[in-house]
Amino acid sequence: MDCPSCAGKVENSVSKVEGIKEIEPQVTTGTLTVTYEADITSTEAITERVEKAGYTVENSDEVTEKFSVPEMDCPSCAEKVTKALDSLDGIATAEPHPTTGKITVTYDSATVTGSDISAAIEGAGYEVTDTTAQQGNKDNSESGDSIWRSRRAIKTWISGVFLAGGLLLEFFLPGENIQVASLLGSDLVLADALFLVAIALGGHEILRNGYYSLRNRNLDIDLLMSIAILGALVASVAFGEGLYFEAATLAFLFSVAELLERYSMDRARNSLQELMDLSPDEAVVKRNGGEETVPVAEITVGDIVVVRPGEKIPMDGTVVDGESAVNQAPITGESVPVDKSEGEEVYAGTINEEGYLEVEVTATASDNTLSRIVEMVEDAQSNKTEREQFVERFSAYYTPAVVAFAILVTIGSPYVLGTTWPTAIVYGLTLLVLACPCAFVISTPVSVVSGITSAAKNGVLIKGGNHLEAMGEVDAVAFDKTGTLTKGELTVTDVIPLNGNSEDDVLRCARGLEQRSEHPIGEAIVAEADGASVAEREISDFESITGKGVRAELDGTDHFAGKPGLFEELEFDLSHVHATTDGGVVTDTAQSLCDRHNCFDLLEETVPELQSEGKTVVLVGTDEELEGLIAVADEVRPAAKQTIARLQDLGVKRTVMLTGDNERTAQAIAEQVGIDEFYAELLPEDKVTAIEKLTDEHDGVAMVGDGVNDAPALATATVGVAMGAAGTDTALETADIALMGDDLGKLPYLYELANDANGVIQQNIWASLGVKAALALAVPFGYVPIWLAVLAGDAGMTTAVTGNAMRLSRIRPPEDSGAETISSGGSHR
Repeated sequence: MDCPSCAGKVENSVSKVEGIKEIEPQVTTGTLTVTYEADITSTEAITERVEKAGYTVENSDEVTEKFSVPEMDCPSCAEKVTKALDSLDGIATAEPHPTTGKITVTYDSATVTGSDISAAIEGAGYEVTDTTAQQGNKDNSESGDSIWRSRRAIKTWISGVFLAGGLLLEFFLPGENIQVASLLGSDLVLADALFLVAIALGGHEILRNGYYSLRNRNLDIDLLMSIAILGALVASVAFGEGLYFEAATLAFLFSVAELLERYSMDRARNSLQELMDLSPDEAVVKRNGGEETVPVAEITVGDIVVVRPGEKIPMDGTVVDGESAVNQAPITGESVPVDKSEGEEVYAGTINEEGYLEVEVTATASDNTLSRIVEMVEDAQSNKTEREQFVERFSAYYTPAVVAFAILVTIGSPYVLGTTWPTAIVYGLTLLVLACPCAFVISTPVSVVSGITSAAKNGVLIKGGNHLEAMGEVDAVAFDKTGTLTKGELTVTDVIPLNGNSEDDVLRCARGLEQRSEHPIGEAIVAEADGASVAEREISDFESITGKGVRAELDGTDHFAGKPGLFEELEFDLSHVHATTDGGVVTDTAQSLCDRHNCFDLLEETVPELQSEGKTVVLVGTDEELEGLIAVADEVRPAAKQTIARLQDLGVKRTVMLTGDNERTAQAIAEQVGIDEFYAELLPEDKVTAIEKLTDEHDGVAMVGDGVNDAPALATATVGVAMGAAGTDTALETADIALMGDDLGKLPYLYELANDANGVIQQNIWASLGVKAALALAVPFGYVPIWLAVLAGDAGMTTAVTGNAMRLSRIRPPEDSGAETISSGGSHR
């Protein structure tokens, strides 16, 4: 399948299979991705259809499945799970996401099964709570309260009680600290016995995970802590060094640290869970002449769902009955509810504010806009930022280096610093605690997840951490004009009747000419004429004159509507035209011009003046008489000027407008919104050239467009931002970042969020590295007790970087980002 015609042939054949949801042929790689209902069809049926199209199938049994592993909450956990899967045959790729507690595995189902994969993950010491094959996107992470009441937490608290008892006996009631046993010639007092119980309870999970780490040859924090605890016990029993207290302190405090890390990570995961919870689990469907409540997973395309006031809309669809205001903030971030009536689209997860709606379902639960957003947000962390890649490379050297330093300190400090051997061993154990790189490895992905999920909840979909990072480093922003800086909806702004005709005469003639035209300008003129309720004319012999205008017979007489150049070809003297002054209504513009000798110059004065206001001019008349002039404009978005000003305040050095419109119109719009510079009369390839020029001059360039017409320029820019992407598959798939609503005012919020995210990532990386380095260097001099290494160097920093990352969720777009502002425009009627 190596050409588009091959792909079409295969796609047509496979589409005949029932249960097919999506078919994506990729000619360049010779692969076919098919999404289907597993309970309706199978890979064998799809393979058969491909072969009937004349093509052989290889590796048709490859399956991608997502496994929920809540306890996989740090990079070392992820590495351990990945290594366990490496031992299985048939695994193509395994992408762990510790920030969401999930791992995505692509495998050959003929060689290995999902159960085998779950067993391998559990063999690494982690429980699999769910898979996409079972219950889709269901989240099984524990709540904050349940973490503190979990089995491990209970054992940790009991361990703390025994540790406290041992401390009481050893330091405050030494007279009660009697000998209770002897181990290998060493006396064991009551406090030591309590410490051993504390180690058994608090260290059980640590030693268990350390065993799995050793079995998978993974030098992570669990293995390091296990070595530290066991090392302290061996030194106590075999050499009589009496390090039971240190071992018990390690076991208890590290177990507390693990609970803190789990709690912190769940805070980050909950931001994504809030997105998942937007869609209801059940919906009311009209079936068999009545209504019944069914799970959303059982709803199919074409079903009619009933949504009453105050309820969430369960599925993407089209309104077939009823009217209501719908709160679309969960999807598009719009602060004001949007009126919906018959024929209009609605999205899953939005809220029906007041009216009764019946909605025909247009996408299944797994394929609706909300599901795609959740999936893209989950997958976004796979696109690692440059800083994240640096941290991962650095961490590969960090742990071995600190372990080597720990050995060196343990062996060398008695000779160099004159410490005792028990103290030297404690120093070594303390450094082992600091050898785990978890805090700074997790510092970047947790910040990325926090930023991306925060953006998604505010109507901005960021497709990856690399795009978030790149957006924060943008120096120049290029804008498409139509549909981006302007609304993309043309309206009539001026009607100037000429040569004794009235305004109604001009509109009646123009409506007759344009009502068969499919051009947006024609649609705007027809809408204006309909609003003015002018009489209709009999139309015949319609003809479109490419690039110039239209011609038709109205009531048996030839009429024309089009550019001034069309009427020049009809040999009209456009430099000397009379406005209607008796009986007709004359605009202020026309009146002021006609006061000078009762005539005006269309070519040199009127048309240029209207174009300078950002308007397009259409002349109307017969081949003998010019009847009037109509000006049409695309209204500037209310938030455009405010957006440009805010971006400049935030540090954007250069704003540019790229448009295919004429020079005067482009200049008018650029001046109106405050754009630094503009390029007019551009073809799509010219926009690409302009973006390439900008990228040569700046470190980062963002292109903002509609996601379809501007696709080449969006792809060329450092970051492509698509406007109004909700419900638009092309924009969702092709853009780096998508503004889900049609709100340009979200752009400054996006830029500020990206800047802050980059700042938070840098703070987390350097703070965690700095604290670890400072503690490690201070250990040989006796300034860092083992409890401080655990609480500050491990749990403290992990909790701190997570908390710092969660600050990103507090950044909000301004409530009035899309508020109406007064915009200039020409006089009308």
